[in-house]
Amino acid sequence: MSTPAVSFEFFPPKNLEGSFRLWDCVNTLAPLDPEFVSVTYGAGGATRKLTHDAVGTIHKTSGLNVAAHLTCVDASRAETLDIAQGYADIGVTQIVALRGDAPKGSNGYRPHADGFAGSVDLIEALAETGKFAIHVGAYPEEHPEAASQQADIDHLKRKFDAGATSAITQFFFEADTFFRFRDACAAAGITAPIIPGILPVENWTGARKFAQACGTSIPPLIADAFENATRDGTTDLLATALASELCDDLIIGGVDHLHFYTLNRPELTRDVCHALGVTPKVRLQNVA
Repeated sequence: MSTPAVSFEFFPPKNLEGSFRLWDCVNTLAPLDPEFVSVTYGAGGATRKLTHDAVGTIHKTSGLNVAAHLTCVDASRAETLDIAQGYADIGVTQIVALRGDAPKGSNGYRPHADGFAGSVDLIEALAETGKFAIHVGAYPEEHPEAASQQADIDHLKRKFDAGATSAITQFFFEADTFFRFRDACAAAGITAPIIPGILPVENWTGARKFAQACGTSIPPLIADAFENATRDGTTDLLATALASELCDDLIIGGVDHLHFYTLNRPELTRDVCHALGVTPKVRLQNVA
């Protein structure tokens, strides 16, 4: 079995404690030599400046390739493209281009009056600059707002046609979920890389809420296992075993790149990577 490439998602810190947690996460996972690391936006673009600052600092101090999340929410076209240009100016050449979630408490997504209508328009504008590799989101199970699974795939095809270079999926619990999605994408004429997103479950209550919000189905056996492990205090052991098994099944099925949602808690992700044979290769530069 070949060793996969890996990448990691972080979120920007909101306070001093969060900053220490983020840098601990970077220090722990950087030696695994990821293809890139990404830094998220909050709902409604709430962490826009924090994301920019975190991207710049990680890029400057770690030597890692950083992919900055960029959304259409609550910003004009000019403002959004200015942010992208700011990333290009500091040498960040990868962007995760997303429509973005509506601000909390709002009645769903509404485009900014002077902004991008959605992710396809954003991707097209970024591609026209010629400055970025563009990652996009994909849903192996039907997006809660989608008319159907096929509508989701058709929308993903439009994103690739607009200039996206790869897609990263929402997390899922069974390898067959990804394989069915991959086959359907191929049938729709999608040939670009689709990278499965992996969530090592650090907190079962939070993961269950996250799954419900984004349309990820939870197999009853896995739900029962986590409920029992939560009572027994063995959640970490179960999470590591299940995520490692899922990744192993994906690799056997031809996947050569895995993207981990770390939630800024690196230990489970590190342990899963070690189980897959992804071991330290480089030493992180000093982080100021």
